Amino acid sequence: MAKDPLALDPETMRMLGYRTVDMLVGWLEADVPPIRRATPAEMRARVGGPPPDAPGDFDELLAELRRDVLPFASRVQHPAFFAFIPGSGTWPGALGDFVASAANVYAGSWMESAGVTQVELEVLRWFADWLGYPETAGGILVTGGSAANMTALVTARETLVGSMHPDVVLYLSDQAHSSLARAARTLGFGPGQIRILPVDDEHRLEPGTLRDAMDADLAAGLRPLFVSASGGSTNTGVVDPLAELAAIVQERGAWFHVDAAYGGFAVLAERGRTQLAGIELADSITLDPHKWLYQPYECGCLLLRDGEKLRTAFTMTPDYLRDSESSAEEVNFSDLGLQLTRTSRALKLWLSIRYFGLDAFRAAIERSLDLAELAARRIDESATLELIAPPSLGVVCFRRVFPDANERELARLNDGLVDALERSRVGLVSSTRLDGRYGIRLCPLNHTSREEDVLQVLSFLETADPSIGRPRPSYDRDEAGWLRSPALDPDRLASLPLFRGLTTPELERVAALAHLRDVSEGERIVERWEPTRDFYVLLEGSVDLFVRGERTRELRTGDFFGDLAPLDSNTHGGYLRLASVVARSPAQLLVFPPGALPRLMREYPVLEAELSRAAQGALGVG
Repeated sequence: MAKDPLALDPETMRMLGYRTVDMLVGWLEADVPPIRRATPAEMRARVGGPPPDAPGDFDELLAELRRDVLPFASRVQHPAFFAFIPGSGTWPGALGDFVASAANVYAGSWMESAGVTQVELEVLRWFADWLGYPETAGGILVTGGSAANMTALVTARETLVGSMHPDVVLYLSDQAHSSLARAARTLGFGPGQIRILPVDDEHRLEPGTLRDAMDADLAAGLRPLFVSASGGSTNTGVVDPLAELAAIVQERGAWFHVDAAYGGFAVLAERGRTQLAGIELADSITLDPHKWLYQPYECGCLLLRDGEKLRTAFTMTPDYLRDSESSAEEVNFSDLGLQLTRTSRALKLWLSIRYFGLDAFRAAIERSLDLAELAARRIDESATLELIAPPSLGVVCFRRVFPDANERELARLNDGLVDALERSRVGLVSSTRLDGRYGIRLCPLNHTSREEDVLQVLSFLETADPSIGRPRPSYDRDEAGWLRSPALDPDRLASLPLFRGLTTPELERVAALAHLRDVSEGERIVERWEPTRDFYVLLEGSVDLFVRGERTRELRTGDFFGDLAPLDSNTHGGYLRLASVVARSPAQLLVFPPGALPRLMREYPVLEAELSRAAQGALGVG
């Protein structure tokens, strides 16, 4: 019999394992910055080339990993990694992944994986108990929050309507994670079936806004299907009023989902449990154990109040899987989600929680919340830093103030500070936009972070010269409708206040991105709750704004309205209007299609300053 070319003897296996662990422990203890970037050319030079035909030396391979691969990445477990949503895992969790990989565990059917299946069922029951779900609850571990959100949307559709219907509608806030809109698009929902709802001054979805939007669709003969609320938004950590939203959704027969990928496990701490009150009323909940349960990537979770709905939505048994069909008490996770072939993500959770105990995780979450409160106090006490949103669930949004700087200049200077901090190797933060304003996000989620790490990063941002860094390049999302011929003479734009500071070439650029629309007296231009992302400038005539049937304002030549609030939206979907717009007289409008505003604002500071002012409460229907 021929020798197995891929087999190793037990002693060699132990030796390779020990050496790998030694390398990893050394790497984890190394003093390296929160992130180290590299160009594609540099990485090709380091690790490029064809695969070898002959065996290689394992020690040399480990050395290459340590030298040429691992350093060029974000070090998310770094104590001063405060960007995005950090993810400092635990060593027992990593060993759980090693066990799953080394044993080559298949966790799709009870027949082939009764042990790891039961472990996953136990972990899911723990989660359900923490969140206040009933005994009927069930779920599945998936790759992350994006997969969980898509699985929830599939389940809602299959449960309530079956196959796709053109009259069903989804509702998301403009602070919803982009994975929800991506899931809707992937599943075949059209833009007209997605409602992007504006949030209040605290960036929460108002119950009244949701109620009115759903009722408007019901009156139009449409069917509300799915509402997603935030259980800790990525932008600000804000939690929507879950109990009130749940009541509205349930009254209208739709599916209530809470995306708690970021904040859900804060229920283990008293402060988090208070903020997340009402989460137990959801039909489904997205969770990410690789965030506040400190697990290695990948590890997401979808929980359902009624776990059997997953089976109804996903079970398909082809002939070649008849042998794996289970009894009523046995669970095949391949029947509960998108994956047929899946490994066990439960082993790392089970090992790390059993090893450390829940009190250790509670203490880590409490410390994260304490650090965010410390950062907020330090910013409040600063003469040059200011909060731009109330801190929530461990996320702090702020910026540095520079005297006499307009919004465009403030964004450029703060972006330079973010880059300067990265170059300093002191720490890492990320940026966002809230209410049209540039903001710096600090998220002290890591269990490795200390008070001195937070204070050192804030001191740097408070005092550093922004010119040390460089504002990062942005990129455009080309959308249909942008490549069009100029709709009017650019000189005509020069007389309008919005465009008065632009040069002739700049006016030509603006004109090239828009088209004209003529409307007659009494014509309804925008309907309240209508999903749209167009932006309008009045060239001639006047229009009236109506809210709940009452005329609130008249706009005249030079005024503008439309797509202002969604400048901060994560979803890039259709945004619902809060007012109706009706032509008071015959009028001519300059119409900018979706995506044009962000591009023009980046190119022209004068235009951005005026639009940012409007986004903060002046004009607009958004």
